[in-house]
Amino acid sequence: MQLTVWTYEGPPHVGAMRVATGMKGLHYVLHAPQGDTYADLLFTMIERRGERPPVTYTTFQARDLGTDTAELFQKSARDAYERFQPEAMIVGASCTAELIQDDPAGLALTMGLPCPIIALDLPSYSHKENWGAAETFYQIVRQLADKARVAPARDGRRLRANLLGPTALGFRHRDDIIEVTKLLAGLGIDVHVCAPMGSTPAAITGLGEADFNVVLYPEIAHEAARWLEKTFGQKYTKTIPIGVNATREFVAEVCAIAGIEAPVDPDAGRMPWWSRSVDSTYLTGKRVFIFGDATHAVAAARIASEELGFEVVGLGCYNREFARDIRTAAAKYGVEPLITDDYLVVEDAIAAANCELVLGTQMERHIAKRLRLPCAVISAPVHVQDFPARHSPQMGFEGANVIFDTWVHPLVMGLEEHLLTMFRDDFEFSDANGPSHLGHGGGHAVKPEAVEPVELVTVAAEPEGWQPDAERELMKIPFFVRGKAKRNTERYATEKGVTAITVETLYEAKAHYAR
Repeated sequence: MQLTVWTYEGPPHVGAMRVATGMKGLHYVLHAPQGDTYADLLFTMIERRGERPPVTYTTFQARDLGTDTAELFQKSARDAYERFQPEAMIVGASCTAELIQDDPAGLALTMGLPCPIIALDLPSYSHKENWGAAETFYQIVRQLADKARVAPARDGRRLRANLLGPTALGFRHRDDIIEVTKLLAGLGIDVHVCAPMGSTPAAITGLGEADFNVVLYPEIAHEAARWLEKTFGQKYTKTIPIGVNATREFVAEVCAIAGIEAPVDPDAGRMPWWSRSVDSTYLTGKRVFIFGDATHAVAAARIASEELGFEVVGLGCYNREFARDIRTAAAKYGVEPLITDDYLVVEDAIAAANCELVLGTQMERHIAKRLRLPCAVISAPVHVQDFPARHSPQMGFEGANVIFDTWVHPLVMGLEEHLLTMFRDDFEFSDANGPSHLGHGGGHAVKPEAVEPVELVTVAAEPEGWQPDAERELMKIPFFVRGKAKRNTERYATEKGVTAITVETLYEAKAHYAR
């Protein structure tokens, strides 16, 4: 654990809260001091849930440390059961409470409460949020799944699959469930249990009755899926259906596991054609930097490279448990993998990559804004605007449509090159004229507003800098791309050792960066 003003993942008990909040009938008793209750706000403010997470805190204070905090925990656990009457309870300690070593798990197991008690051992100083969610889900599945309840013989019935991995506070998990359920239904497969999100302890007991498992988010569900395979013989999917190509492979993998015939040409939605349409071809070769959780980052890199024609110039993740996946993908695209949870290191890497689009978490969105780069969010952690009211999945063919819109729109549909050529001499784009649509006599009839002059920076130590003819040509470029043209020209001049920027330098730089 380290002190920082911002972190990609919280402590493990926040991961346990995500699992508990996604389920019904499960209650979490958390041994925590006053102040650690901040995590409630993640769900009520960011995810905009209409109710508090199902968590009871012991909320001991400094003065309680001289008394019996263990008794305080036991009282909180009894009160929680009497008030909420849960089907099962999970118990554990926050990162601060871990230091006083009260062993809440052991205390709860000796209390004789009339419901299953699942003790969590989540070491806060060696693991983080996603690991905590995965460990919590694994322990719930391992302790509640009834080994006597197995999948019945087919006898003409429809196939059944469990969806594993979605939690509260996950990036578009709610909408991904809907899309994957539709995909499976189209193949004649029903969803038996979706867990953790939407399930109950009673539903968890029947996980073994499904024919196979679909792992949507390996960060959360991989260990549980491995245990179910070992215990019930249930195979599980390895392909994450994010992007058109991955969704097609997912459908083929599901059909292979289920022993059914795969559809010849499943409907792939609008994304394949739109990514080849005339306006989108201006996006070909755009340099993109990608950072997030490993699952979404690897999927985004594949979509960017294979489906949109972007050039991946940076790829990384913050969850070290899946660093191998990132290293494998980075080698494919010929870039150095970035495995870090330090956002300052990520910012330096983005600045050095000379990219044109950033795909990342809410932190990369902030970084991109500071660097004046287009950005789209592809991964948790996210802010409130990434829990939209509309249906907005990432998975399946509809998810691919959403991804196309989300990524392409920040790039202004490649208008930089298009407008530089088409409107360079158009009077409406001249700084000497106001907007024509606000006057009655055309563009020349409106008195122009004062325009802040472009600050021209000398490229090298010599005094030449921007020459007057180059300045005049620069001012002809539309204002909304002028800054980028200026920066590219100065960068090109620096690389070539040019001290006096002329019109020729401006157009040489344009040709250089248009390749």
